[in-house]
Amino acid sequence: MSEQPRAVYTHGHHESVLRSHRRRTAEDSAAYLLPHLKPGLSLLDIGCGPGTVTMDLATRVAPDGSVTAVEPTDGALNLAREEAQRRNATNVSFVTSDVHALDFPDDSFDVVHAHQVLQHVADPVQALREMRRVCLPGGVVAVRDADYAGFVWFPRIPLLDRWLELYEMAARENGGEPDAGRRLLSWARQAGFGDITPTAGMWCYATPETRDWWGGMWADRILQSDLARQLVHTGLANSDELQAISEAWREWAATPDGWLGIPHGEILCRA
Repeated sequence: MSEQPRAVYTHGHHESVLRSHRRRTAEDSAAYLLPHLKPGLSLLDIGCGPGTVTMDLATRVAPDGSVTAVEPTDGALNLAREEAQRRNATNVSFVTSDVHALDFPDDSFDVVHAHQVLQHVADPVQALREMRRVCLPGGVVAVRDADYAGFVWFPRIPLLDRWLELYEMAARENGGEPDAGRRLLSWARQAGFGDITPTAGMWCYATPETRDWWGGMWADRILQSDLARQLVHTGLANSDELQAISEAWREWAATPDGWLGIPHGEILCRA
């Protein structure tokens, strides 16, 4: 039996990474999907992370519907279990599985959802084939991913250009595709979907509060996360350069007219 393709999760699970993920909601991360949800549906949430979006989705299909949350390791899945316990979410179950070979029968779910997942997997087309396989006929496969090369910010601080360059190199070294957003439609077509609705979304951080959050988060993340360790270990950067990038993020956050836009590709596919 051939080994399934794998990719390394570039960010890791340092507190600075989870600080970002735990801020996400269904409204800011899955708005394109929400009109298609209703009570009673079964939903598979692939790459659920710490579970804030997952639990929001669970409220949309309650009381009779259910959500199955998936991560490739039990350790990662424990983060979502903690969120479910905190919210007393009783219609959520948890399964460890690889998106390249999902451990579910054909035609198992009304909705299959993945947010910020395909940019990290080794074979996104195979992942989409699996998502299609486990989705009921007439059901919905919903995918949303950022597109790093499309990030736009002001003012143009050169060290932040270097941050983006380093992240893209590290992600590709790990087998991922950081500019996934623009590729979702192509990948879905290759996976055999015919009925595809492509859209786009944007995160924008331009208020003092959101700049402070994003800039502070990345100022910590570039020094302490798995990404930071990889950059130093592989020689792509040294600790002095990462410290300078950290300070550049804090400089951006403190700029009164600082602005950051993060584009996302979105697809809704009928199985």
